[in-house]
Amino acid sequence: MDGVVSAHARSIWQAGVDAVDSGCLVRSAIDCDGTTLDVCGHRHLLETIGRLVVVGGGKAGAGMAAEVEALLPADFVSDRVSGWVNVPADCVRPLEAIRLHAARPAGVNEPTAEGVTGSSEILKLVAEATSDDVVLVLVSGGGSALLPAPATGISLADKLAVTRLLMLSGATINQLNCVRKRLSAVKGGNLARAAAAAAALHCLLISDVIGDPLDIIASGPTVTDTGSDAQALEVLRQFASRDDDVPDAVWRFLEARASDTDGEADDAVFQRVSNHVIGNNEVAVAAATSHAESLGYHVHSLGSDNQGIAREHGVELLELCREIRAGEGPVAAPACVISGGEPVVQLAETHQPRRGGRNQELVLAVIQQAWETGLDRIAILSGGTDGEDGPTDAAGALVDQDLLKTARSRGLNPEPYLAINDSYTYFEAVGGLLQTGPTHTNVMDLRVALVAD
Repeated sequence: MDGVVSAHARSIWQAGVDAVDSGCLVRSAIDCDGTTLDVCGHRHLLETIGRLVVVGGGKAGAGMAAEVEALLPADFVSDRVSGWVNVPADCVRPLEAIRLHAARPAGVNEPTAEGVTGSSEILKLVAEATSDDVVLVLVSGGGSALLPAPATGISLADKLAVTRLLMLSGATINQLNCVRKRLSAVKGGNLARAAAAAAALHCLLISDVIGDPLDIIASGPTVTDTGSDAQALEVLRQFASRDDDVPDAVWRFLEARASDTDGEADDAVFQRVSNHVIGNNEVAVAAATSHAESLGYHVHSLGSDNQGIAREHGVELLELCREIRAGEGPVAAPACVISGGEPVVQLAETHQPRRGGRNQELVLAVIQQAWETGLDRIAILSGGTDGEDGPTDAAGALVDQDLLKTARSRGLNPEPYLAINDSYTYFEAVGGLLQTGPTHTNVMDLRVALVAD
C-alpha cells in the first residue's frame, strides 16, 4: 500500500510541475503565424521589426528561450534575433541565436562574477536597441541571483554579504528583493530604462512569489520600483544584529539616497513596457488537484500562499492528515492535501557541516513528529518545482511508513539532524530524496500529502 500511495504522491507532484513547463507557458503567451508576432495581445508585423532582442534570467530561462526560437520562422531567427539569457550552469545548452549563459553553478543561489558579466552583456544588448527593435524579456524564479549588476559604488562582494545575511536570517523573498533591487543596475525597472530607445518591451514572467507582485519577481527588472531606500534600510536593520554585519558601503549608499524621492514615474519609458505573468503556483496547484481527483482522491487544497516556518508547516500538514485518517478532517479518505507557497528555514548556529533545504526540512520535521506514532496510511512529499531545494541536488523529500520503518531500524533518529538543519544528510542515508534535475521552471514549492483509505 505504501508503495502505491508514495507513487501517487510523486505523480500528483509531477502533474503540477508539468503544468508550469516553461515551453508550454511561452506557447500560451506567444503566437507567430509567419507574418505577425503576437505577445500576449501585442501584435508586431515581422517585416517591421529590425531586431528582436531576447534577454532575461531565471531557472526557467533555457526552456523559455528555446521555445521563443521554436515559435519563430527559422530565417527570422537567424537574421534578426539576438539575445542573452542568464541561467544556472546545468541549464546551458546551445541555441540558434540566443546565448544561454552560465551565471552561477547549479545549486548555488547566489550572485557570482559570471552573473555580473552576463548582466553587463544584457544591459549592453538592450541599450543598443533602436526604435525599430522589440525587446522581449524572459523572467523566472531565481532571476534575482542570476541577474546581478551592482549599482555604482557597490561591489559584488557587498551584494553577496547582504544576500547571505538575509537568506541565512530567514528573510522572505519580498524582503530580500526589497534590498537587492535598491543595490542593482538591472533590478527595480533599470533593465527597462536601459532599453528606453526600443519600440516596445514585453516581459514574460513565471512567478515564484506569493501573489505575483511584478516588482518583486526577480526584483522587478522591467517594473518601476515601489519600494524605497528607507524600506531597504529597515529590512537590513531588522536582520543585522550589528552594524558590521552589513558592508559599510551598503549603509552609506542607502542612507545617502534615503532622503531622495523614490518611485518616480518614468512615463516615457514604461508606457512602452508590458509585463505578463504567464505561470504561477496556482497553475501547479490546480493541475495537481485535477490529477489527484483523477486517481480517486478527495482533495483539500490549502492554496498557494502558504508561508511561515518549514518545520512548523510540516507538523501542521501531518496533524491534518491524522485528522483525516481519524475521520475528523475536512475531506474523507482516500484524501489528498495539496499545499503551495514557500516557507523558510530558521538556521541554527553550528560549526558542523550541514546540507539541506526548506522542503527536506519540512519532511524531516514530519519524521520527527511521527517517530513514535508512525505514518500508517500517510505519505507526505514536499518539493521545489525548480528541482532545487537549497544548495543540494534534490528538489525535496518524501516520507511514508516504509521509510519511517527503515529509519527506525537503522537507528536514524531525526532530532540531531533537524537541530542543525542537516536534512539532506539524513535523507541521503535513509532514502526519500526527490531528485529530478533541473525542471526548467520555478513557481515556488508544491506539497502533496496523501491519506489512504
